[in-house]
Amino acid sequence: MPADRSQPRRPRSGNRRDEAARLAVLHAADDLLVENGFGSLTVEAIARRAGVSKQTIYRWWPSKVEILLDTLIEDSDKRFPVPADKPTAEHIRRYLRGFARFVTRDPAGKVLLALIAEAQHDAETAKTFRARYLGPRRAQEREMLKRATEAGEVTPKLGPDATMDALVGPIVYCALTGSSIPRGLVNTLVEDLLRPGTS
Repeated sequence: MPADRSQPRRPRSGNRRDEAARLAVLHAADDLLVENGFGSLTVEAIARRAGVSKQTIYRWWPSKVEILLDTLIEDSDKRFPVPADKPTAEHIRRYLRGFARFVTRDPAGKVLLALIAEAQHDAETAKTFRARYLGPRRAQEREMLKRATEAGEVTPKLGPDATMDALVGPIVYCALTGSSIPRGLVNTLVEDLLRPGTS
């Protein structure tokens, strides 16, 4: 679910952003979300924590959702990038394990869970979330499965989108409900859904 290198960036308004200030805003939003939750997160609080003005934030981002999406894209890129070159069944397995760690142990993963939850109640958040994160990430995952299948590494039982839904769905459910991920879950999902090494 990291940003696609070909992903179009939304247009910015205002002055060119100072990189130190930009990172301060992203880190502040990340930290405050973990500390207080999505509902209590405000642009004012982010500005205060980051040491910038609200006007500066609104010149760079139209809403707190857009700030959180920027943090999520960057954190995902670092924590669990989608395998690109000649992915193997083991690469996919490691990708899923990285995703599981991200949503259950990494504080940055709370941003993803918060946006998933908010998207259920706010149509605009859902639309932006799909356009900027879910869509580009799914395109990369689809390409990962295609390459692995063409290389004979995996033989998925389902189509690409259904396969990824079935692989990540149980992990997301565990994270959203606060349940621990059963030992061996990722292995079972990979073996059952991808049938690595079989024809």
